[in-house]
Amino acid sequence: MRKPCLVQFCLAGYSGNEILTMVKNSCALAIKELKRWMMPEKAKTTLTTFPSSAEILSEPLGAVLIISAWNYPFLLSMDPLIGAIAAGNAMVLKPSELAPASSALLAKLLPEYLDCSLIKVVEGAVSETSALLEQKWDKIFYTGNGRVGRIVMAAAAKHLTPVVLELGGKSPVVVDSGIDIQIATRRIIVGKWGCNNGQACISPDYIITTKDCAEKLVDSLKKELEAFYGKNPLESKDLSRIVNSNHFARLTKLLDEDKVSGKIVYGGERDEANLRIAPTILLGVPQNSLIMKEEIFGPLLPILTVSKIEDSFDIIKSGTKPLAAYLFTNNKKLKEQFLMSVSAGGVVINDTTLHLAVHSVPFGGVGESGMGSYHGKFSFDAFSHKKAVVYRSFVGDASLRYPPYTLGKLRLMKALITGNFWTILRTLLGMS
Repeated sequence: MRKPCLVQFCLAGYSGNEILTMVKNSCALAIKELKRWMMPEKAKTTLTTFPSSAEILSEPLGAVLIISAWNYPFLLSMDPLIGAIAAGNAMVLKPSELAPASSALLAKLLPEYLDCSLIKVVEGAVSETSALLEQKWDKIFYTGNGRVGRIVMAAAAKHLTPVVLELGGKSPVVVDSGIDIQIATRRIIVGKWGCNNGQACISPDYIITTKDCAEKLVDSLKKELEAFYGKNPLESKDLSRIVNSNHFARLTKLLDEDKVSGKIVYGGERDEANLRIAPTILLGVPQNSLIMKEEIFGPLLPILTVSKIEDSFDIIKSGTKPLAAYLFTNNKKLKEQFLMSVSAGGVVINDTTLHLAVHSVPFGGVGESGMGSYHGKFSFDAFSHKKAVVYRSFVGDASLRYPPYTLGKLRLMKALITGNFWTILRTLLGMS
């Protein structure tokens, strides 16, 4: 009896949750488009190889390792897994030990629906991950922080294994004047606190706006946060908890730093017993504070002010390249300047985080925010080798390729390598 397949695993009975819906959509897209993705891609040839044709074939890399993260444990396991399966690889999935319930669920369900001879789930913590990294893989796909990303990359280098690193960084939001401030703040809120209470790699990390606009922005954020999460957000069912006590302590340290603690203009309430931190806005924090030096990955949102909005570009560029960058403006020239000046894994204009859901564009970082990309066909490509193939027949065998080489042959070969018709013609006519 044939085992249930990935289609059934991803598409059966998961209609109520947006994260599961994203996984379903990735699976459905791969099923719909796989035949087209697999088709050889025709490539042009030149006069140098005439007569010939060429194409690019996609072939599986082999055995791949996927190490996923805790903040979206199902999505960040299944999305790259779908790409690896679509590309025809065997794989091992290592879910995060910081999300033990999701890890156990994946370990239980995947063997029921997928071919165990090609797909394995390995649970465990640091020692199990270290043992996996000692093996030789044809590709490693890691989602997580930069510190572990460096460990993964160093382990991969021993075997010359290529890697995709989906990391993070400090994703800025630049807010210009003359915009619909209510819509902008609502979109910032849902991208920050609506995305796992800030525990997302593309969550807005800090805001930059002008001094004139800052007060209006803070007032709007306060109003909309109260509308969304109530007067006591620690009791809101729409806000996630902090993942564990270590991360709670880390966020508390950022908030309690002397140069930061007095900058809180909204929120700051904490419930350590239940690992809850209320949405917190800070205005005018120093750029040399801890909260501005590391990725926050939590419900704290600093706001920096500048004299003119273009000065925000220098602040962004003074740090490492972020995974995402967001701009709210109606100014066409400012949009163009932002796109030209700011290097980031992805950019969204007048919204936040939405590029994650667009499968026709690549999702990935640049510099310290990661390398490589995936989603949609980019996932298929991430786990495929693009093999170049040139076809020739036995017709048109040119003697000039073979010794002895005369000056005339060398001139003609040089002309053929340029691929320029007129250069070749002049050479044949003895004009060059």
